[in-house]
Amino acid sequence: MITTKGYAAQTAETDLAPWTFERREVGPHDVQFEILFCGVCHSDLHQIKNDWFPGIFPMVPGHEIVGRVIEVGDHVKKFKVGDLAGTGCMVDSCQVCENCKQDLEQYCLEGNTQTYNGLERDGKTPTYGGYSDNIVVREEFVLNISDKLDLAAVAPLLCAGITTYSPLRHWKVGKGHKLAVLGLGGLGHMAVKFGVAFGAEVTVLSTSPKKEEDAKKLGAHHFVVTSDPAQIKAAVGTFDFILDTVSAEHDFNMYLSLLRTNGTHICVGVPPKPAEIAAFSLLGGRKSLAGSGIGGIKETQEMLDFCAENNIVSDIEMIDMKDIQTAYERMQKGDVRYRFVIDMATL
Repeated sequence: MITTKGYAAQTAETDLAPWTFERREVGPHDVQFEILFCGVCHSDLHQIKNDWFPGIFPMVPGHEIVGRVIEVGDHVKKFKVGDLAGTGCMVDSCQVCENCKQDLEQYCLEGNTQTYNGLERDGKTPTYGGYSDNIVVREEFVLNISDKLDLAAVAPLLCAGITTYSPLRHWKVGKGHKLAVLGLGGLGHMAVKFGVAFGAEVTVLSTSPKKEEDAKKLGAHHFVVTSDPAQIKAAVGTFDFILDTVSAEHDFNMYLSLLRTNGTHICVGVPPKPAEIAAFSLLGGRKSLAGSGIGGIKETQEMLDFCAENNIVSDIEMIDMKDIQTAYERMQKGDVRYRFVIDMATL
């Protein structure tokens, strides 16, 4: 077994603290890499606090992981020692179901294996994430990382990036479309960058007028303050797509009114309570309310390659490992532009 240093929550009531644990030895199809940087996702906080479902403790969060390969198994073909590598939200799947065969491992019918707070395919060994100094992952779930980009700023692409890239590609959002991005946080700022890169006319919808300057700097063409009734009235029937990144409670019916006929409202945020949707909000204009998770491995690699070619990375603030609780507190207040990334050299 491989002795590993990390930060873990021992229970849902305790803060993260140093914890030493063991990872499996590198098998014939495995890649081990030293973790250099790990992004901080809002879901990390949700999971260590049991906000969504009971967690597996001790829990080592982190699923925006980048680093350098230090060992490969005998049968590994795509990686060698010294390569840059990354791992996102999942580290395995059944590989044989209908969805896996279509490169949709994120929707594995047997359930994919989450990078942390999950169980390996044996159904009993817990997975531990990227708030640690190394990780061992089967080759099929390790991603090639370009050396053209700032490695630390690449880390959030493995969750915030692919979560917004995937639906925009699936619905073929691009030139000639009017795209609204609801919320300008870790997910929203990536949605703006991708929407603009794909050629769409991008509007940011936000409750905060203070974010207009940032939205324009990110490339957004327009900005609507959703707390201003006059601006909302002017935006009714405007958009082909709304990419909804908000994880707080909000009025879906109001936002559905902003769609054109045949428009689609795509949810990637996770509000804490079920939404109430009036049937007429959908019927009036043949509108769709849809959802999307992360992308599969093939699509995630496609995104990383696209970002390398177009110089797209996340806007980040680097932190030391010891400052993670402060980062969580600031994240809850929306006080981060736009993603915290842990420098794992500080572990």
